[in-house]
Amino acid sequence: MPASPTLTVLGSLNVDLTSRVHRLPSPGETIGGGTLTRQPGGKGGNQAAAAARLAGAARMVGAVGDDTDGRSLTQALAMAGVNTDAVRQVPGPSGTALIVIDSEGENQIAVCPGANAHVDLEGADFSDGGTVLAQLEIDVGIVLEAARRTTGFFALNAAPAQELPAELLERCDLVIVNESEYGLIPQLGNAKRVAVTYGAGGASMFAHGVKTAHAPARKARVVNSVGAGDAFCAALVLALASGLDEQSSLATACAVGADAVASELSQPEFGRLESYSGGL
Repeated sequence: MPASPTLTVLGSLNVDLTSRVHRLPSPGETIGGGTLTRQPGGKGGNQAAAAARLAGAARMVGAVGDDTDGRSLTQALAMAGVNTDAVRQVPGPSGTALIVIDSEGENQIAVCPGANAHVDLEGADFSDGGTVLAQLEIDVGIVLEAARRTTGFFALNAAPAQELPAELLERCDLVIVNESEYGLIPQLGNAKRVAVTYGAGGASMFAHGVKTAHAPARKARVVNSVGAGDAFCAALVLALASGLDEQSSLATACAVGADAVASELSQPEFGRLESYSGGL
């Protein structure tokens, strides 16, 4: 398997406040007996940490607050091997995600954007022909501007689901969504390349609505699904950028995702990407 290129991730950085309970509460209901953890997260942070651990290096473009959480988020990325030179510190609180996870690994999440509402592209270079991965937990206008500046491969994890500017969708070399998001964004039916995840049903690749590849899911005991989709995104983009074909790239990403759901962490440890490719 060829060496993976350094991935630049543009997106959110959050502190994950996670309560583990035996079942998720219904509207208006209080569930007791939970255990609370505090750990680094955010879709951008999760993807950058996964990319660095899988490929040995990654770059993060984002923002944190001038608080203790901001410092801990930046330190966690650096410890994972992520270059944080383009992570800005802005006045106010860092982003926070309030997460409830049940005994089956299902979750409910509410996000308070904090510093993520102030992400800009100051100090970030997208003109080096490198690979870029973005998500939609930051302003879509910033994502569009990054896409315009990117001279290499540009991938978008279109989550949370929303209508996409036509220019952005046209620029994307790859869009990654889960099954629900695929249904919520009808524009993706005409997109040039879309990867869709189906949980236990694996993942498929589509070109203009026509399926071009599929890989089954790897069996895993689900402990926490919060960071699994982010790990899948990082692995898929790295695999495609390194030259693997679509089916092999999907299979590699599914294997990484299976490792992620078996961990309690939003930013788990991973082996190198080639260890998940089955020797491909």
